Amino acid sequence: MYQALLVRKYLLSKIMPLLAAAAVLLCTTMVLVTWSVMGGFLNMLVSSGRTMSGDVIVTWPNVGFAHYDDLVKRLESDPMIAAAAPAIESFALLGLANGRKEMVMVRGVEPESYARVTEYDKIQWWRPMDKPLRKDENGDDVRLKQENLDVLNRAVANSQSLTRIDPLTGEAEPAVVMGIEVSGFNARKPEGYYDPQRYIKRDATGSAQPVNEFLPNSGHVVMSVLPLDSDARVVGEQATMKMAVANEFHSGVYELDSKVVIAPLATLQKMLRMDAVKAAKTAPGSDNEDGFATGIGSGASKDTPARVTHVIVRGKADYGKLGTSEPLVDRVRAIYAEFEQAHPGQVPGTFDVSVLSWEDQNRTLINAVKKETGLVLFLFSLISLTAAFLVLAIFWSMIAEKTKDIGIMRALGASRWGVAGVWLGYGVVIGVVGALLGLGVGTLIIRNINPIHEWLGSALGLTIWDPRIYYFTEIPNALNVSKATIVCLGGVACSVLGALIPSWRAARMDPVRALRFE
Repeated sequence: MYQALLVRKYLLSKIMPLLAAAAVLLCTTMVLVTWSVMGGFLNMLVSSGRTMSGDVIVTWPNVGFAHYDDLVKRLESDPMIAAAAPAIESFALLGLANGRKEMVMVRGVEPESYARVTEYDKIQWWRPMDKPLRKDENGDDVRLKQENLDVLNRAVANSQSLTRIDPLTGEAEPAVVMGIEVSGFNARKPEGYYDPQRYIKRDATGSAQPVNEFLPNSGHVVMSVLPLDSDARVVGEQATMKMAVANEFHSGVYELDSKVVIAPLATLQKMLRMDAVKAAKTAPGSDNEDGFATGIGSGASKDTPARVTHVIVRGKADYGKLGTSEPLVDRVRAIYAEFEQAHPGQVPGTFDVSVLSWEDQNRTLINAVKKETGLVLFLFSLISLTAAFLVLAIFWSMIAEKTKDIGIMRALGASRWGVAGVWLGYGVVIGVVGALLGLGVGTLIIRNINPIHEWLGSALGLTIWDPRIYYFTEIPNALNVSKATIVCLGGVACSVLGALIPSWRAARMDPVRALRFE
């Protein structure tokens, strides 16, 4: 009982303990805000990384595998799986209208099935908008303009079919959907939207001519790929095709938005010679008689079915959290084993083919952010130990000041543990008060971190989070209850840790000497 009374007396009568509580407050706030922002950044990265990858993929790169329609049917008949879609991934050289060449990853898909396993429909950037982005106070985003409504609606429709009507012939021509950063023709504004820019094109004489062209409306690109056989040898010549631009996508991951181009599956199969081929007579000993489907064109010794390099799978459950997709990976691998048994010698083996979760596909990026978050938290936790040293210094000074009081307590029968309990309890109370105040201040900062950042930019010219650099329009501001609890407990632990040595010193005092202390 006397411990509680003394703790209350000391807490309310001295200013120095409040300084210790303030130290705990600041350290708790610092760690909580840092962890929330970095954790929110990781969550945004994870959700963005899944927009184009589905939950699980089955892949045999470059050469691809046949009978994928059967695999898709087997997958979609399983109760764990919502949808599956075939795809091809290959490197390609992209020629842009201003003469620039870009090495990209082209992904051949069927838009309808691809939209069922990914967020394909949601990531199309050029689409009509009713409300401006939060930072776009003036409504300058071209997607808000009524005069652009027809063009934007056509861009959405074209992305859903991966075609675009040729105004000269009136026929639908194959089209691509490029990452918003691929062309370099779009300027990202601090408000978070893109502004289509004029580009410079040089003619035969070398003179520069500015061109004002909106790619999804009339733009074209030239795409070149190299078809390969089953031994990874180039087959024939480089395949080149001029293709219209249907739309541009924004996944939220710069590596995808700057390097990926989506094209029609059938078109890419034909360019890579991975489409179905009817049987034809072939001279003995030719490369086409190896028994493994090469799909290299006319002259195949037997029918060769079409091939893809990927089958993308979307599960029925939510596999969006890290570490939750392993059961689905195991189930897809088991289904592929049955698929291999149904087509012996015609498809890659179960132990050869790669079955990867979305986390495996983005592991490099996710691990980098995890390590960075862990490093920052470790450094800030070391800084937070200053609260423990501050509590130690203040308590050491207070015990020296209260030496006679400690002697009186010991003379009246207080045990060594009882005296130590006074100062440990004091440390707990200071830690709890500081941690709770830190939680309140940290929550207030996290909830209003974007307005605070905007005020710093307008009032002081200090822009820490530039969307053009960090690629997210706003600073993550999600507060996790479990993280907040851990941080608060850590603040209390630092305070108690700082009180340990002074408590041990108070408990070891000789009562006679303490009473004589002046």
